[in-house]
Parts: sequence; structure tokens; C-alpha cells
Amino acid sequence: MTSTELEKLRYPIGQFDKPDLITKSILDGYIATITSFPEALRKEVAHLTDAQLDTPYRPGGWTIRQVVHHCADSHMNSQIRLKWALTEDSPIIKAYYEERWAELSDSKIMPVESSLKILEGLHQRWVFLLNSLTTEELERDFIHPEHGRSIKINENTGLYDWHCRHHLAHITELKKRQSWE
Repeated sequence: MTSTELEKLRYPIGQFDKPDLITKSILDGYIATITSFPEALRKEVAHLTDAQLDTPYRPGGWTIRQVVHHCADSHMNSQIRLKWALTEDSPIIKAYYEERWAELSDSKIMPVESSLKILEGLHQRWVFLLNSLTTEELERDFIHPEHGRSIKINENTGLYDWHCRHHLAHITELKKRQSWE
């Protein structure tokens, strides 16, 4: 497999591309994706066997099971970062080693149902809070120590719109390649 083919498997929708200006219309689209993600994810994995859930989406990549659990872990972290940004002045957030978290037994072995439930409740709260924010609040930020820069709430919302679509595409593209549909 060529490096170009591997890159396409790794980033099936491409990498996140932040617009110069995040308009209300763009933000509404981000929030719509975050709203629909738990149901879309459940639909894609609900009927998969354990063997299918334990299939990596690319050579050297995570299994579908790990992707589902990673989404719960990552989205919980994002919700906490949002609340820090809303309640503190430009807080330096805590980064985490997502690749190490994905290797823990709850990510590698546990059924995905608990993470699907987490995502359903978490996204309801996340979307409720996002929809309640003022223009000024959407401009609040946090500092990510790995990126060494300020990330505004509206930008992070866009990043998680991408994150939802990115990981959903890992699953849907693998299902197409394996003719599991």
C-alpha cells in the first residue's frame, strides 16, 4: 500500500481546515453534526459482530471498537475544555495521550454500548450548552499545551464537527471496503 493510500485511509475526509471566519451558518452546521453524531455512530456499529468491531480501519490503525471508545473519551475531554473556557480566563487545558488511552482494556475489549450511551447523553448536554452561548462566549478560548496557542470555542466546535465526521468515515469506509453493508 502506498503512502498516499495510507494517508487516505487515515484521513478519509481530509484534515481539519479552519475557515478564516466562522459565521453563524457555519457554526450551526458544526452543531448539527455534533447533534446527529451519536445516532449516526450507533447506526453504523449496532449490527457489527465482535470480529468486525475488532477490525482495524487501516493497517496499524485502531479497531472500530477503539474508535468508538476514543470518541467517548475525546468528546468528554472537549466538553470539559469548553466548560473551562467558559469559567476561566484562557485556561491551559490538560492534554492526554489518546493513543495510550486507546490501548487500555476498556477501549480494546469492552463492548461499545457504554460509550454509545456516554455519547448520547454527553452530546445532548454539549449541544444544549453550545446553543446557549453568546457571540462573546463563542470567542472565549483555552490554551492547548501541545499546540501552544489559543483555541476559541467556535474553532474547537468546528474541530469536533470534523472529529465526528472523520471517525464516522473510518467506520463507513471500512464497512464499504469489507462489503459489510
